[in-house]
Amino acid sequence: MAEQQFFDENKSIPLFSKSIKAGKRTYFIDVKSTRNNENYIVVTESKRLQSNDSTQEPVHERHKIFLYKEDFEKFANALHDAIEFIKQSEDEDFNTEI
Repeated sequence: MAEQQFFDENKSIPLFSKSIKAGKRTYFIDVKSTRNNENYIVVTESKRLQSNDSTQEPVHERHKIFLYKEDFEKFANALHDAIEFIKQSEDEDFNTEI
């Protein structure tokens, strides 16, 4: 994981940013602020694709999710539940193979 970064209060720049490299994908977690000084989270997935032109420059496909503070707890709980489900499923699969 990349080091977390803190930025000044310039609204066009994230207040906080962290990146996670995972093969051809990179995930960015940024904290930004609205004009009303309400903080929100932007989760971005960036995936490197093959170039379609002769320059062979990499092309990146990006998807973003915007999370506002009223949804933080519900989102965190759902993500935690999904992670626990996968862990339990993998533990059960591991135990049945023995």
